[in-house]
Amino acid sequence: MSEQRKNPRKIFKVKAVLAMDGQPPMPGRTCDIGSDGVSVTVPHPLQTGQTGQVVFDLLIDGKPVPVQARCKATYCLLSSGDFKVGFQFLTLDPNAVSQIARFMR
Repeated sequence: MSEQRKNPRKIFKVKAVLAMDGQPPMPGRTCDIGSDGVSVTVPHPLQTGQTGQVVFDLLIDGKPVPVQARCKATYCLLSSGDFKVGFQFLTLDPNAVSQIARFMR
């Protein structure tokens, strides 16, 4: 599998919630983040191309900043008994864009 990311990623491990279209919310844990997406470890596999919402908190200046993004699954791999899913952000509000950029510095 070749690297498909166009922007750098930063290791980022916090709790997340995924609400994929047509499915109940499921807990997850982020692995890394970039300006264009995030990867999340979840207990169940997702289909590539599936869309939904991902919600997590960024820690900026010691304070949690909630981020909610519309996203699309770009890959799903079995990893240590869970599934690592890569998500491309489809829509982010301007505040989330600036907070992610700040976190990435």
